[in-house]
Amino acid sequence: MQSHVSIAIDGPAGAGKSTMAKMVADALGFSYVDTGAIYRTIGYFIKLCGISPKDADGVNRLIDEVNIRVEYDADGVQHMILNGQDVTGELRTPEMSDYASKISAYPAVRAVLLDVQRDLAASRSVVMDGRDIGTVVLPKANVKIFLTAASEVRAKRRLLELQQRGDKKSTFAQVLADIEQRDERDRTRAVAPLKCAADAVVVDTSALTIEESAAKIRAIVAERLGK
Repeated sequence: MQSHVSIAIDGPAGAGKSTMAKMVADALGFSYVDTGAIYRTIGYFIKLCGISPKDADGVNRLIDEVNIRVEYDADGVQHMILNGQDVTGELRTPEMSDYASKISAYPAVRAVLLDVQRDLAASRSVVMDGRDIGTVVLPKANVKIFLTAASEVRAKRRLLELQQRGDKKSTFAQVLADIEQRDERDRTRAVAPLKCAADAVVVDTSALTIEESAAKIRAIVAERLGK
């Protein structure tokens, strides 16, 4: 019997992957791996260096200078350490989400972070969410879920999340446009595009509450793990 279990939750932006992954990880006592935060950390570094996320040459030139560690505190909360500094609090902004989406299309970035993600899964039982976890990062994950929802629903959820963090400037139309643009980039990028793994279970949460979504996912996990 393998020593570690891996659960992959993929899906488009704003589908609720992070919330669901955290709840499942807490219920099972697994580590939650927020891969979006890992990509945002690269984006934050690129921004600090004054490089545009559209500057492929600049990003490729700097990628080898990035040293990233993923650490967990006593409560199991993930912290991102960039070149020795904890930058977790700088990452959850629309700008960093945009940076992450754009730089994730670069093969050099994905190659560096692929090892980081796989090393985490090799060292512990994890629930990992992202765009290509079940298809590329952990193709042999014990459980694969593709979480989705209508773009309008995802925009409403994302806007509420931003407002709860004190964002008073973002509008629904703006957030919806950002989500639809990101969906297009994620689906059409040449490297590891967003798609549902052949053996994943699709869960559409458009008409579900957080509690209903979590219950459905826990049931799928329990069935797949035989618990």
